[in-house]
Parts: sequence; C-alpha cells; structure tokens
Amino acid sequence: MEFKLNTSDAPNNEIEYIVDGKMLANITWVELEGVMNMNHTYVSDSLRGQGIAKKLLDEAADYARANQLKMNPICSYVVAAFEKSDAYDELKA
Repeated sequence: MEFKLNTSDAPNNEIEYIVDGKMLANITWVELEGVMNMNHTYVSDSLRGQGIAKKLLDEAADYARANQLKMNPICSYVVAAFEKSDAYDELKA
C-alpha cells in the first residue's frame, strides 16, 4: 500500500493512495493559517469497505501532528470520523 503526499498545488494538498501507478483514493485539504480544512475524501468503488478512507485520514492526521497543524472537518467522511472517535480530538480546530 503506497500513500503519497502531494503538496504541489499549495494551499491545496492531498494524500493519494496509489496502486500500480494509478490514484484510486485520496483525501484533500486546503491549509490556511495552521489549519487543514479537510474538504474531500474519495475511494474508488473497487476499494470500498476496506478501510482505505480511515487509513487516508490517519495519514493526514499524522501529517497534522508532525507539522503542528489543526484539522477542520468539512467533508462528510471526516465529520463522521471525528464524531465517532476521540483519536483526533487534539487535532480539532
């Protein structure tokens, strides 16, 4: 499983899940004033139900922790994940 951080279009950033050179899932955010505004999560139909979205969110959370950033959940997946788990409490903006 290969995750790739893509910050080439800053402030628009993403972590991609790549299989055989093809992007099959990603989580995106806009970073402003120390806050990652988590605006989209996508997982290919072929990968649904395998926990890929959570792995992407966990990768983004690790990035936030490593860079002393907060996270603002906007997309429905991140909102739901933040409500279900206290694992992200210290990251909430």
